[in-house]
Amino acid sequence: MFIKADLHTHSKLSFDGKDSVEDLLERASLVGLDAIAITDHDEIDASLEAEKKSSVYDIIAIPGMEVTSDVGHILAIGIRERVDKGLSFEETVERIQELGGVAIVPHPFQKTRHGVGIKISNERLSKVDAIEVYNSRLITGRGNRRAKNFAEKYGIAMTGGSDAHIARMVGMAGVKVQTEEDTVEGIIESIREGRMEVWGQRTPLWTTISQGISGVDRVVKRRIKKKGK
Repeated sequence: MFIKADLHTHSKLSFDGKDSVEDLLERASLVGLDAIAITDHDEIDASLEAEKKSSVYDIIAIPGMEVTSDVGHILAIGIRERVDKGLSFEETVERIQELGGVAIVPHPFQKTRHGVGIKISNERLSKVDAIEVYNSRLITGRGNRRAKNFAEKYGIAMTGGSDAHIARMVGMAGVKVQTEEDTVEGIIESIREGRMEVWGQRTPLWTTISQGISGVDRVVKRRIKKKGK
């Protein structure tokens, strides 16, 4: 069977996210996804909440998070325990794998979004389980092409994701996973083995820009609120 999944989304638990777990699950169901991974920045609680509520929306919620390593972001897909931020690239990947998940590098060559590929050697980068080769929020598409070329050169599994920070952008990109089991474990094993196809379309430019502005605004407000305590 094939499972259509968006492996890279954010809820309001992320510092730059906006919508609730319920909003994301509802949207995923509405656009015909079979599975979704909520991958908040250095947070896992919303993802675990989604797993508990997923049956209501007839969606498989894959637990995970987006971890900030010492050189940039790494998606931890299929874990149910938080991975500390600030660890080295190798330590982060190792910890994700120890927890039974797969380590996927998102937007690896985009400096403004903490892509790890611009800070480490190709040899180090090639040790991950997969590379995100289609991210809907890359404006020009150049970064996606570079990521795909890298994955093909080093024989690394390829994934895609919307990187949605608002619910209505969920399902803009993802993977069709070939698996014998429509379970989180079945999906993770298939990702690990590279049994999937990437699909997607670009997030509208204005949406990407407005998401960025809103994210900065929320960060500033949180810092002001924190200083006021």
